Order: sequence, then structure tokens, then C-alpha cells
Amino acid sequence: MTIKQIVYINIIKRPIGFIGAFISIIIMSPIIFGTMVVLFFANKNGFKGIFFTQSRSGKNEKTFKAIKFKTMTDEKDANGELLPDADRLTKIGKFIRSTSIDELPQLLNILKGDMAFIGPRPLLVLYLPLYSEEQHHRHDVTPGMSGWAQVNGRNNITWTKKFEYDVYYVKHIGLKLDIIVFFLTIKKVFCREDINEQGQATMEAFNGHN
Repeated sequence: MTIKQIVYINIIKRPIGFIGAFISIIIMSPIIFGTMVVLFFANKNGFKGIFFTQSRSGKNEKTFKAIKFKTMTDEKDANGELLPDADRLTKIGKFIRSTSIDELPQLLNILKGDMAFIGPRPLLVLYLPLYSEEQHHRHDVTPGMSGWAQVNGRNNITWTKKFEYDVYYVKHIGLKLDIIVFFLTIKKVFCREDINEQGQATMEAFNGHN
């Protein structure tokens, strides 16, 4: 990483991210609180049905808790086992996912510095052993709510291709690239392109070399 990139990340990107997240929370507060109220009843679990937290790998592979709106219920079968995801995903949950509203709580992660607006998407910690040496470089920067891979196919491309885009972003991180990703993200959200209403794809079939 060049000195220019280091200066951009610390002097420009992080302050803009913090201020942007703070302002976004204020502007989006009606949607955020409205969603909280809806999920309180829709997920049939009171306050426990509003938010979902999960351990993710951040910058330098440091673990943090990513927060999202909960789009599935905690309904269980007669044996006390959770029902299949498809049975627990409500119509409201599908809508929240398809509009990316479920990502809004991650603005808090940006305030804390665990995430940025733009960067490689943070993935589950258990995936760390699956990366190749080159792919581990996706953790050289702070993960983001959206990234170069998300605006170039999201769940419609292979994991290997996603990681190629992630590493490309790390190597070329800068104001120009962040602006491009930012506006392409807005376009995809409003046009609802490459949105997966069923949830995030998993890496069960990925072995780090596919």
C-alpha cells in the first residue's frame, strides 16, 4: 500500500465515513425506528426479534460483531430445532432484504470504526482458513457495507471472482474508486439489481482454490 493510499484511508476516508454514518442515522431514523417497530411484532419475539449480530472478520482479520436487522423468526419444530430458513423468512423479511434495509444498523459499525461505507464485505470468521494467501489480503483494509465485488455481481458471481474483486479494491483503494462504488451501489439498491432475498450465499463449497 502506498503512502498516498495510507493518507487517504486515515485522513479522508475514515473521517468522511464517521460523519457520513452519523448524518445517515439521523436522516434514516424514521425508517430505522419504523423497521424496529415492525420487526418487534413480525418476528414474534419482542425486542429479541429486532436485531441480529454475528462475528465477522474485520481489518487485519480482527473479529467484530456485525449488526443487521433480523429478517427471520426464531420458530422451532416439535424437537426444539429451528425451522428451515425458508420457513422462518417472513414476507416482511424478504422486503427488508430486497431493499437492503437490513443493512442499515451497520451504520453503527461504521461509527465504531469496525466497518466503512466502502470495502470488502466482512465474512464469517470460520471462513478464514479457506482463503489463499492472496485472498487474505482482502483484510488489509476495513470491510465495508458495499464493495467492488458487490457492484460487479454480488451473489451472481463465484467466490473466487468476488475475492479477485476484493483484492483488486485493496490494491487500488482511493477516492476515485470509492466514489465509483458508492454511486453504483445506490443504482443497484434503487434498481434492486443482484439482490438476494433469500439471504447471503455461504462458502460451504468453496475450498480457497475454486
